[in-house]
Amino acid sequence: MFELTLDAWYGWIGLSLAGVALVGAAAGLPTAPPPDAGAAGATVDRVAAAEFAATGEHPLDAEEIRLGTRRIALRSESGTAHATLSFGPVTPVPVGDSPLRNVLHGTPPERAFESPEAFRQAVVAARADASEAPWRPVERTLVVRRLSWGGVDVVLVDA
Repeated sequence: MFELTLDAWYGWIGLSLAGVALVGAAAGLPTAPPPDAGAAGATVDRVAAAEFAATGEHPLDAEEIRLGTRRIALRSESGTAHATLSFGPVTPVPVGDSPLRNVLHGTPPERAFESPEAFRQAVVAARADASEAPWRPVERTLVVRRLSWGGVDVVLVDA
Protein backbone atom coordinates (compact mmCIF):
# COMPACT_ATOMS: atom_id res chain seq x y z
CA MET A 1 0.00 0.00 0.00
CA PHE A 2 2.80 2.46 0.89
CA GLU A 3 5.38 0.94 -1.39
CA LEU A 4 7.18 3.06 -3.92
CA THR A 5 8.42 1.29 -6.96
CA LEU A 6 10.97 2.94 -9.18
CA ASP A 7 10.36 1.07 -12.39
CA ALA A 8 10.33 4.17 -14.56
CA TRP A 9 13.63 5.42 -16.04
CA TYR A 10 12.86 9.04 -15.10
CA GLY A 11 12.63 8.05 -11.41
CA TRP A 12 16.13 6.59 -11.48
CA ILE A 13 17.51 9.65 -13.29
CA GLY A 14 15.92 11.99 -10.73
CA LEU A 15 17.32 9.95 -7.86
CA SER A 16 20.78 9.98 -9.47
CA LEU A 17 20.68 13.75 -9.98
CA ALA A 18 19.64 14.27 -6.35
CA GLY A 19 22.59 12.14 -5.23
CA VAL A 20 25.03 14.10 -7.39
CA ALA A 21 23.66 17.39 -6.02
CA LEU A 22 24.04 16.13 -2.44
CA VAL A 23 27.66 15.09 -3.04
CA GLY A 24 28.40 18.47 -4.67
CA ALA A 25 26.91 20.35 -1.73
CA ALA A 26 28.93 18.28 0.76
CA ALA A 27 32.14 18.85 -1.20
CA GLY A 28 31.59 22.61 -1.15
CA LEU A 29 31.50 22.80 2.66
CA PRO A 30 34.61 24.23 4.36
CA THR A 31 37.00 21.65 5.75
CA ALA A 32 38.20 23.80 8.65
CA PRO A 33 36.55 26.21 11.08
CA PRO A 34 36.87 29.97 10.55
CA PRO A 35 39.73 31.76 12.33
CA ASP A 36 39.40 32.33 16.08
CA ALA A 37 38.80 36.07 16.42
CA GLY A 38 37.68 35.62 20.03
CA ALA A 39 41.11 34.40 21.15
CA ALA A 40 42.84 37.27 19.31
CA GLY A 41 40.41 39.73 20.89
CA ALA A 42 41.09 38.22 24.33
CA THR A 43 44.82 38.82 23.84
CA VAL A 44 44.16 42.47 22.98
CA ASP A 45 41.85 42.83 25.99
CA ARG A 46 44.39 41.27 28.39
CA VAL A 47 47.08 43.72 27.33
CA ALA A 48 44.67 46.68 27.26
CA ALA A 49 43.41 45.89 30.77
CA ALA A 50 46.91 45.90 32.27
CA GLU A 51 47.67 48.70 34.70
CA PHE A 52 51.25 49.11 33.52
CA ALA A 53 53.12 48.82 30.23
CA ALA A 54 52.54 45.39 28.70
CA THR A 55 53.12 43.50 25.47
CA GLY A 56 51.36 40.47 24.03
CA GLU A 57 51.49 38.31 20.93
CA HIS A 58 48.96 35.90 19.48
CA PRO A 59 49.54 33.58 16.49
CA LEU A 60 46.87 33.95 13.80
CA ASP A 61 45.52 31.27 11.48
CA ALA A 62 43.87 33.77 9.14
CA GLU A 63 44.83 35.14 5.75
CA GLU A 64 43.45 38.66 6.24
CA ILE A 65 42.66 40.94 9.15
CA ARG A 66 40.62 44.09 9.69
CA LEU A 67 41.50 46.07 12.81
CA GLY A 68 39.23 48.72 14.21
CA THR A 69 39.36 50.70 17.43
CA ARG A 70 36.78 48.42 19.07
CA ARG A 71 36.57 45.35 16.78
CA ILE A 72 38.79 42.78 15.18
CA ALA A 73 37.86 40.61 12.19
CA LEU A 74 39.75 37.65 10.75
CA ARG A 75 39.12 36.05 7.35
CA SER A 76 40.32 32.85 5.69
CA GLU A 77 38.98 30.53 3.02
CA SER A 78 36.98 28.80 5.79
CA GLY A 79 35.04 31.92 6.70
CA THR A 80 35.09 35.20 8.60
CA ALA A 81 35.00 35.73 12.36
CA HIS A 82 34.52 38.94 14.34
CA ALA A 83 35.18 39.90 17.95
CA THR A 84 34.32 43.03 19.92
CA LEU A 85 37.03 44.37 22.21
CA SER A 86 35.99 45.03 25.80
CA PHE A 87 38.81 47.45 26.57
CA GLY A 88 39.22 50.21 24.07
CA PRO A 89 39.61 52.12 22.03
CA VAL A 90 42.80 50.55 20.75
CA THR A 91 45.02 52.07 18.08
CA PRO A 92 45.61 49.99 14.94
CA VAL A 93 49.09 50.74 13.61
CA PRO A 94 49.02 52.13 10.05
CA VAL A 95 50.34 49.98 7.22
CA GLY A 96 53.85 50.82 6.04
CA ASP A 97 56.78 52.49 7.71
CA SER A 98 55.51 54.44 10.68
CA PRO A 99 56.95 55.69 13.98
CA LEU A 100 53.99 53.97 15.68
CA ARG A 101 55.11 50.66 14.15
CA ASN A 102 58.57 51.21 15.61
CA VAL A 103 57.04 51.91 19.04
CA LEU A 104 54.88 48.79 18.75
CA HIS A 105 57.99 46.70 18.17
CA GLY A 106 59.91 48.09 21.15
CA THR A 107 61.33 51.51 20.31
CA PRO A 108 60.72 53.91 23.22
CA PRO A 109 58.27 56.64 22.13
CA GLU A 110 60.69 59.38 23.20
CA ARG A 111 63.12 58.16 20.51
CA ALA A 112 60.47 57.71 17.81
CA PHE A 113 58.69 61.06 18.34
CA GLU A 114 59.90 64.59 18.92
CA SER A 115 57.38 65.30 21.67
CA PRO A 116 54.42 63.83 23.52
CA GLU A 117 52.18 66.07 21.40
CA ALA A 118 53.54 64.53 18.18
CA PHE A 119 52.88 61.10 19.70
CA ARG A 120 49.32 62.11 20.60
CA GLN A 121 48.69 63.41 17.06
CA ALA A 122 49.99 60.17 15.52
CA VAL A 123 47.65 58.15 17.78
CA VAL A 124 44.65 60.33 16.90
CA ALA A 125 45.43 60.07 13.17
CA ALA A 126 45.83 56.27 13.36
CA ARG A 127 42.49 55.92 15.15
CA ALA A 128 40.77 58.13 12.58
CA ASP A 129 42.21 56.03 9.73
CA ALA A 130 41.00 52.84 11.45
CA SER A 131 37.36 53.86 11.05
CA GLU A 132 37.51 52.75 7.40
CA ALA A 133 40.10 50.02 7.77
CA PRO A 134 40.38 47.74 4.75
CA TRP A 135 41.17 44.04 4.84
CA ARG A 136 44.92 43.52 4.81
CA PRO A 137 47.22 40.47 4.74
CA VAL A 138 48.23 38.88 8.03
CA GLU A 139 51.88 38.49 9.04
CA ARG A 140 50.82 35.45 11.13
CA THR A 141 51.24 37.11 14.55
CA LEU A 142 49.09 39.71 16.26
CA VAL A 143 51.25 42.10 18.32
CA VAL A 144 49.77 44.28 21.07
CA ARG A 145 51.57 46.85 23.22
CA ARG A 146 50.21 49.07 25.96
CA LEU A 147 52.28 52.08 26.98
CA SER A 148 52.06 55.57 28.35
CA TRP A 149 54.18 58.62 27.54
CA GLY A 150 53.59 62.27 28.27
CA GLY A 151 50.01 61.73 29.42
CA VAL A 152 49.12 59.64 26.37
CA ASP A 153 47.92 56.13 27.28
CA VAL A 154 47.66 53.94 24.20
CA VAL A 155 47.22 50.32 23.15
CA LEU A 156 48.91 49.70 19.79
CA VAL A 157 47.78 46.69 17.73
CA ASP A 158 49.06 45.23 14.46
CA ALA A 159 49.27 41.92 12.64
